[in-house]
Amino acid sequence: MSRDLYIDFAKGLATLSIIFIHTAFWSGQFYIEPEVRVFSLVFDVALFYALSGITSGSNIEKTFYRLLKLQVTYMIFVTFLFFLDYFFKIFGLTFFSLEWLQSFYSTFGSKYAATSISTVPQWQNLGNWYLHEYANADTFPVVMGSFWYLKVYFILTVFGVLILKFFPKHVNWFIGICIALTVLFNIFPEIYPNGQVGYVAFYMTVFLVANRMKGKKIPAKMIPVLYGLVAAALAWMFLYFGNDIFFKINKQKFPPKIPYIIWSLFSLTTLFVFYNRLKITKENFVTYIGKNAIFFYFGQGISSSLIYFIVVPLKETMPWWLLMILIYVLNVILAFIISAGLKKIDALGWKILDFLRLETAEK
Repeated sequence: MSRDLYIDFAKGLATLSIIFIHTAFWSGQFYIEPEVRVFSLVFDVALFYALSGITSGSNIEKTFYRLLKLQVTYMIFVTFLFFLDYFFKIFGLTFFSLEWLQSFYSTFGSKYAATSISTVPQWQNLGNWYLHEYANADTFPVVMGSFWYLKVYFILTVFGVLILKFFPKHVNWFIGICIALTVLFNIFPEIYPNGQVGYVAFYMTVFLVANRMKGKKIPAKMIPVLYGLVAAALAWMFLYFGNDIFFKINKQKFPPKIPYIIWSLFSLTTLFVFYNRLKITKENFVTYIGKNAIFFYFGQGISSSLIYFIVVPLKETMPWWLLMILIYVLNVILAFIISAGLKKIDALGWKILDFLRLETAEK
């Protein structure tokens, strides 16, 4: 079965959008206009859950093997990140001073400034990272700040494949339950649960609806109807919540609430409209990013942290829109370079694990 390049293309565009979001909402807080930062969320993380739903099936073994490989790759990456962060601190303390390090970390703003810098490795952080408790990586704060997606992805995929395997005739019922829970949590916000329940209730809907769309194409006559419904939902949102809700969309994202859900409908509708309609016949730069999306996702966390040190000295020297374009292009280039390096580190990590497996196996 040939690979669907539309999926890779959509993943690539979604990844480029995530890089723009993290350009706008992290270092961009210093200079980018609030309206532009909000508009950056038009094509957001919900697309990844939809694409995962389209590509998922009911094969438990295959899905769990894929998740296991992702977990190992993730552990290799955070191990590398842990030592990179630690050795940078040792370098700073050895050749400069504690005050220099504190000044370095203050570039990220007071919220992410390191408060306890030590020559003793914080092994508990590495252990917590392995278990998806994302304590901040001082030198690269954007990395752990964007990893909430990964935990939800693991949970979503496990429950999703179980539903597809054991309840294939009742998928619509589970979609209805997830929609009902999402609506219930929003009508009675006092009962909106902490943790992952609110995330999974909405994103499981996206996952399962996307899975039902697999191999199908939205009829042309339905396209204006769908976009009309999206426009009506957006109009209702502004009428009901007021125009100020526009500037609060990002706060409505954690966990997903009605305004953010409505805001994400445009991107999800667009994804489904072009699915099985837009034909991508050749590999290109965007499909390459899509094929290596996880390494770009890891890499952009590092690159989005590094660009702080370009933004801070330049933010007063040029128009904000020109700086935004410059920084975004640079962020993509850095993410591309870093992702290539991370692929090599991942390959080395797997070779080490394979060596250990062979050495510890029974003869």
